[in-house]
Amino acid sequence: MTLHSVDIFIIIGYMVSVVLVGLWVSKRAGKNINSYFLGENSIPYYLLGVANATGMFDVSGTMWMVTLLVLYGVKSIWIPWLWPCFNQIFLMVYLSVWLRRSGVMTGAEWIEIRFGRNMGTRLSHISVVIFALISVIGFQAYAFKGIGKFIEPLLPWDWTPNTYALVIMGITTVYTIAGGMYSVVITDLIQFVIMTLSGIFVAWIAMTQVAPEQLANAVPAGWHNLFFGWKLDLDWTGILSAGNAQIAKDGYSLFGIFFTLMLFKGLLASLAGPAPNYDMQRILSTRTPREASLMSWFTNVALFLPRYLLIGGIGVLGIVFFREQLNTMGDKVDFEQIMPLVLNKYMPVGVLGIMLAGLLSAFMSTFNCTLNAGASYIVRDIYQRYMNPKAAPRKLIWLSYTSSILIVIVGVLFGYMTDSINSILQWIVAGLYGGYIAPNVLKWHWWRFNGYGYFAGMVGGMAGSLVMPKLFPDMEQMHAFLVIFVLSSLVSVVVSLMTRPEEMGVLKEFYKRTRPWGFWGPVCEQVLAEDPDFRPNRAFGRDMVNVAVGIVWQVSMCAIPIYMIIRQWNGFWISVGVLAVTSLFLKWNWYHKLEQD
Repeated sequence: MTLHSVDIFIIIGYMVSVVLVGLWVSKRAGKNINSYFLGENSIPYYLLGVANATGMFDVSGTMWMVTLLVLYGVKSIWIPWLWPCFNQIFLMVYLSVWLRRSGVMTGAEWIEIRFGRNMGTRLSHISVVIFALISVIGFQAYAFKGIGKFIEPLLPWDWTPNTYALVIMGITTVYTIAGGMYSVVITDLIQFVIMTLSGIFVAWIAMTQVAPEQLANAVPAGWHNLFFGWKLDLDWTGILSAGNAQIAKDGYSLFGIFFTLMLFKGLLASLAGPAPNYDMQRILSTRTPREASLMSWFTNVALFLPRYLLIGGIGVLGIVFFREQLNTMGDKVDFEQIMPLVLNKYMPVGVLGIMLAGLLSAFMSTFNCTLNAGASYIVRDIYQRYMNPKAAPRKLIWLSYTSSILIVIVGVLFGYMTDSINSILQWIVAGLYGGYIAPNVLKWHWWRFNGYGYFAGMVGGMAGSLVMPKLFPDMEQMHAFLVIFVLSSLVSVVVSLMTRPEEMGVLKEFYKRTRPWGFWGPVCEQVLAEDPDFRPNRAFGRDMVNVAVGIVWQVSMCAIPIYMIIRQWNGFWISVGVLAVTSLFLKWNWYHKLEQD
């Protein structure tokens, strides 16, 4: 296609503006590393919530979710539980509060609060840093592959997808390095406004261009239904030739089994708390533990309603108007191209430029917050901890710049070696996080778990995630997750029981500061013996009820935009009613109790 000069001007103007924002706040961000990485813990929770939501509003993930909507219909709302997306509910209800009470800068620093200062702690610390850097590089490769595939069909120059990705990543790196957390949050706010307006506009186009009868003729029976049985029961025969093959390749045909495994994995991953990336960094950047919880609440609100307006609009336009074009691709069909195809055809001059700027901003937001979090581990947890504890603030800032550039280079190299967005996504979700979950659930909830067990579980899990794809390349991703999780769990527990428990003084200090619920009986007894006025956390039942209600609340926010766009008004009004009821319940049983805590 050939972009109009107006669209090109809008895109270039946006790129220049975000770089100028980074340069504008660089002086304030460069005062010290707390300012650079956490914004001096002075940023309001709602701005951090918007920034966190925008960081998850990425191009690669949006392309993937559009593909899911096209193939699986309204049932596609469940599939992002693979991440799991409902971990934000666990964070909102209680885990953000626990984490923020620590007062640390990174997830690796938290290890010392939990396990004290000993060899097990040092080994655990190293394992967290390694995991954080591996996951950051994986997300950089994921972003690199996604932005190239998205932008190449839309821009007029005869460049490869990887060349486009390099240029855009270079620009993003400049303003991220210059402004640190301040730059990330300010530009994320701009990006959120653009993406929300873009989602509204695309949803409006889909509703005015596609009649319900057109959509019904373009999709199989059951496509409009949110709920499911043991089998998926979507048959694309005679409608979309590659549809059934792609569903079989995904492994979701027995949707009941897939959903059960996904829910099991998602609950465990949520209990583990946030991974050491931008989500954790946002929580640690809040002003108070209460605001940490409110930040996670606002992330849910700011993410799901606007994002599903965009996904729903693009998905409906794609399946109705590009089904024949997809059929002509035969076995080489690339569903990830639906989004750029739709934007190419249906966005008018000026609006297309704003839309592309918004989607580029979504990529840049995911990229910049991941990059900022990754650099914090190199500077804070490697260099300052092991090499130069007394390094001057200015030296640490310059090392932050260098670290960011190094992470980008390595992420790009891995992106070059990967064929598709989905392959990276599946490895991160099922492989890498399969080894992360067990030790990180145990660290919160079991007093006897120690640093050696944590290190063994993390290393065993990471090794399994790297080796399993090589040894068993045809194994289903969810089955690989179960194998890696069981391995990591056994290693974590056995090594902990074979080694000494952590010092009781360390455990008591952690328990008093964090106040978790779980299997902390011996520690709680000693704390109460010393301080009879101490109030143990008895909120397990209340928290679990709020989590269950919160997950329903989150699903309703995903369903409302989809049902509105496809004009299934019964489903729409039921979802609105569910959202209202669950919101009132959470206000009474979570928000007001949070104020008391």
